[in-house]
Amino acid sequence: MLVALLLLCVFFSIVTWTRHYPQNADAAKDVAAQIAPQAKVLIVVRPTAADSAFAAALSTELGPRAELVQGEPKEARAALLRAAAAGGMEVIACNHATASWLVFADLAHDFPALKGTRVVQPRPQAWPVFLKTDNLLNIANQIAVIAILAIGMTLVIITGGIDLSVGSLIALSAVITTLIVRDCCGGVHAGAAGMFAAGLGGILLCGGCGLISGAFITRLRMPPFIVTLAMMLVCSGLAYRFAENQSVYQVPDSFARLGRGADLLGLPNAVVLMLLLYTAAHVVMTQTRFGRNLYAVGCNMEAAHLSGVPVGRVILIAYVLCGLLAGLGGVVTASLLKSGSPTYGQMYELYVIAAVVVGGTSLSGGRGTMPGTLIGAFIIAVIQNGMNLTNVESNTQKIVLGLVILGAVLVDRIKR
Repeated sequence: MLVALLLLCVFFSIVTWTRHYPQNADAAKDVAAQIAPQAKVLIVVRPTAADSAFAAALSTELGPRAELVQGEPKEARAALLRAAAAGGMEVIACNHATASWLVFADLAHDFPALKGTRVVQPRPQAWPVFLKTDNLLNIANQIAVIAILAIGMTLVIITGGIDLSVGSLIALSAVITTLIVRDCCGGVHAGAAGMFAAGLGGILLCGGCGLISGAFITRLRMPPFIVTLAMMLVCSGLAYRFAENQSVYQVPDSFARLGRGADLLGLPNAVVLMLLLYTAAHVVMTQTRFGRNLYAVGCNMEAAHLSGVPVGRVILIAYVLCGLLAGLGGVVTASLLKSGSPTYGQMYELYVIAAVVVGGTSLSGGRGTMPGTLIGAFIIAVIQNGMNLTNVESNTQKIVLGLVILGAVLVDRIKR
């Protein structure tokens, strides 16, 4: 799976290889290096934040010999007329956008006094759009919620079960959390303690739903597919009832810190949380009795029971943990979107199952790893991101995702 992920990254890096025209501080240094030390310079940029930053960096590099014009082509034309009347201008420094203005197309004809004037812009760079830092962080941030849910789904599938309710639990957790913040903790004036309590309430409620599902499966011997399908409908209905078919957005700005903030090495907080959870889950699965019992139950439930493994308790804990992690995913989603809505989490159960299966966890139970699930989640994210970057339509994306899931299950059956 790791090789497949690397091959996907290489493929999308190749197909998204394009020329870029930077206008950051390095681009300003590049332009300054193309200009003679004593040359008079006219800097022309648009009235945008990015252009302003580029102009400020370039002005710092060039010093007082540079004149700045920020505006539209008409302002640039007026500046050129003034420069022509004053005896000329040696260099016009632009970014890629302003260098393409028609006012600079034929300086020798339109402004004879500026016949020798050069138009200088940052030299283009060739780099894959896929490998841009912003895009890679975007992939990690977008997959964080699905990856968190996939931890719990891996536990359940290793036991030989399935949980279709995780998508609805996201919506229920997001709605309950934001409702508690709005109605019990002061709304937009809520403090950190109130928001923490609200998030804990949403997580525990989803854990309770997982406990109910696990109890029906273990005590009443009901099929996990039917139980969790019913729980999916119940939780979705509860989310709509509690939210009264509307979004809950009366939360403070600091509520978005968990999902959107970046406090450690520039990584989004949601991604840091995801990595910590996977580290803990890997330790549990490989170094604890509970982890060994999970594999034993999934491999052969009857043999595990005869060996003294508390089969019912192990399965019940797996569903409770899956519910708790789905609740946490709902809190992160509410933080990312700074609101709670009953529409959140739709189709997430399919993406989560896809990530788990693609990551090598067997739907028959008894086999799977947390690193594999994380890689599977990134494979799904990379495929979706790559298709978005290459302008593949949404319907085709669904077809590709379905084929990926089918292929992963087929490989698992061939291995077995």
